[in-house]
Formats: sequence, structure tokens, C-alpha cells
Amino acid sequence: MGFKKQIRFLHKWLGLISGLIVFIISITGCIFCFHDEIKDITRKEWRFVEPQNKSFLMPSVLQQKAKEILPKNTASMVSYYGRNRSAIVYTYSDTENLYLYFNPYTGKYLKTENPKTDFFIIVEYIHLCLLLPDYIGKHIIGCATIIFILLLISGIIQWWPKRKYDIKRSFTVKWSAKWRRVNYDWHNTSGFYISLIVLILAITGLTFTYEWVGDGIYKTFNFGGDKAVETKAPVIDTTKFKTNSITAVDRAFIETAKLQPKSEMFFVLLSQKKGDIISTGAYPHTLRYDHQSNYYFHPLDGKLLQSDPYDQKSLGLQVVEMNYGIHTGQILNLPGKIIAFIVSLIAAALPVSGFIIWYGRRKKSCKKLKA
Repeated sequence: MGFKKQIRFLHKWLGLISGLIVFIISITGCIFCFHDEIKDITRKEWRFVEPQNKSFLMPSVLQQKAKEILPKNTASMVSYYGRNRSAIVYTYSDTENLYLYFNPYTGKYLKTENPKTDFFIIVEYIHLCLLLPDYIGKHIIGCATIIFILLLISGIIQWWPKRKYDIKRSFTVKWSAKWRRVNYDWHNTSGFYISLIVLILAITGLTFTYEWVGDGIYKTFNFGGDKAVETKAPVIDTTKFKTNSITAVDRAFIETAKLQPKSEMFFVLLSQKKGDIISTGAYPHTLRYDHQSNYYFHPLDGKLLQSDPYDQKSLGLQVVEMNYGIHTGQILNLPGKIIAFIVSLIAAALPVSGFIIWYGRRKKSCKKLKA
């Protein structure tokens, strides 16, 4: 068996093994691309507020309001999404996680959102773990993604034209041919044209499954180093603590806003047990989860313990933290999302067109054997 025949054999069986999972990953990624835009249109009553010329309410105030509404739940984070957007208090209990929307200026309660019944969050979890237990589903997704990367490489190897005068034919679809030939040409050419972008989407997607992929990206851009060391939070002595100070959370938020006055989006991670460090973050743009700056504060007096602004982070860490934005196309705003949408849609069609090619050849072989 020649080299290209071996590659063709590998490509065929890897495609048959992973095709359904790759289709699910791609089509759910495609659906998820514009989830923020769609939610802004369909849920504007509680996602938007009238901007006011005054400061946001403090995190402790919103935390207390959430406690009054859901006394059995514990608040884990308060997020401010922009001057014209509602703030969200993320809460959890033994049985469920609930997100409470508030007007950040008045504290008016707007909506409670349950992620278990939210369409786009369900789509996201199908994309991440097929709605299976995390320790099972994410590895199925991860393996299918790795196989898909091998399919891209093997597909290009077997498709690449041997002769110069075959190049033009290999890069185009003969639309006037029979539908099976059109399907074959389209499978090959579309796979080639999206290969680079879909490879980036696949690798960035693997970071959600395997930590070593993110570590590898970090080391690649930094020519070595240890991500865990750079991202390590400060440690304090908790033996003398009786309770954390509520005002410390507010001071942490105020200080973060002062340090990042041009940022539009902020979050405050609330202490869950005695002595927990208060973590905050700031993002330059609303609903863009890249270029983040992080800060760590003392839980008693809100004193700044460690500062990690974006421009002082290593290149490797900056790239790792851009992973979500790159994976979703968000890093390039609307044009990037459109590209991610189209590429994901084509990637979802590749297993379908590939199966048609395999089935057609198999059917043809069966007819020859009968004859």
C-alpha cells in the first residue's frame, strides 16, 4: 500500500469514527457564535438599563439584595457589564446555580436566570461535553477534536495535486458535473480553504479540555516558563481571621475601577470562606473576555496585595487569556464572529459530505461484487 493510500485509509476510518461528534461540535459552535447578539435582542428587558451619570452600587449591596431574594443561595461573583447593562450576581446552592440581574445604579431586581434551562448555555455544554458528566464528555470531545486535526492534515496530504496542471482543478469545484462529483470537489476544496482557521479553532478549543494545551501555548510564546508561577495568587495567614470584612469587597472594587478607569467591564469574586483572597478583574470592552487585568486584595481591609495588569503580563499569558476570544472569533468583533460562524458551518458539513463520498463508493463496490 502506497503512502497516499495509507493516508486515504487513515482519513476514511478516522472520519467514520469521529464524524458524528465533529458534526455536533461544529454545529453547536456555529449556533453559539452570536449568542450575545441574539440574547441582546430577545432579552433586552433585563440585559440593558438606562445609563446614569453616577457610580455603580457596591458589590456588597448587590450581594445583600441577592441574599434577600434567594436566602438559601450563596453569591460567588458580582459582574458589571457596562454603563448601559445590568449587573449580575452569580449564586449557587447544593442543587442549582442561579444568575440574578440587577440595575447597577438603583439595585432594582430585573430577572433570575437558570443556566439549566437556558438554550445557549445548553448548546455550550453540548459543545463542551455533550451534556455528559464532565469527566467523560470532555474527553470524548477532546479526542474527536484531535482526530479532526489529523483529518485536516491527512485530507490535505491526499488531496494535494501531484502535477502542476492539476492545481487549478484541485482548487475549484466543477459545478456543472454530476452531484456526486460536486460533493467530492466541495469536500476537498472547502476543507482546504478553511483548514488554517479551523485548525486555530480546534487548538484553542482543546484548551478547554486539556490544561496541557494551554501550558503548551504559554511555553511556545514565552519560549519556556511556568504559567502556574505567573498566575499564582498571593497567600495570607488565615489563622487570625474571625470573619472577612464586607467593606473590603467594596474597597477592592473601587480600587480596581481606579486602576482601570477606561475599562467597561468588571468582576469581583466574593470570598467563600474565612480568609479567602478577594479577586477582581477588568476588561477594556463589554462582553469581550480578553486583555484582562487582575488584582488581589486582603479580605479584611481591602488592601491591594498583588497587581497583574494586562500590559505587564507575559506574551504567553496574554495569548492564553485571549483563548476564548480567538476560539469564538470575538477577538475581531463582529467580522471575527462571522468568520467563525461560516468556518464552523463548513466544518459541520465536512463529515456529511465525507460520509456521502464513502457511502457512494461502498455502494458502487457492492454493485461490482454482485455483478
